[in-house]
Amino acid sequence: MSAAERTLTTLLQTWRTRFNAPDPEGAAALFTDDAVFQGLFPDPVTGPEKILGYYRRVPAGTRAEARVLTAYRGGDDWIGGLAHVVFQGPDGTIPVRLSVIAVRRDEAWHIRHYHVSRL
Repeated sequence: MSAAERTLTTLLQTWRTRFNAPDPEGAAALFTDDAVFQGLFPDPVTGPEKILGYYRRVPAGTRAEARVLTAYRGGDDWIGGLAHVVFQGPDGTIPVRLSVIAVRRDEAWHIRHYHVSRL
């Protein structure tokens, strides 16, 4: 596993833990202030308050599992990649592809771009 794959795997494991808790504030805190976010709800959102609002709208009991498929390092302070994510909730199972770009700020990794596409 490459360093980029390890980094992205760790970041998505943290996201999954917070998402599954559920901990909307903790999940939203993983994103940059200028993050672009396209989840399963129809409208894209930007910024921490709107991302927090999105996570607060997720139906109770919804859980996610994520597996990194590929990752690459674009520079010392950013990585990108694709993951397979499966959401389990009241509406059943929803498999998606997640495209993500993460940046390092203050020695921590944060998500700057998050886009899911249903499979």
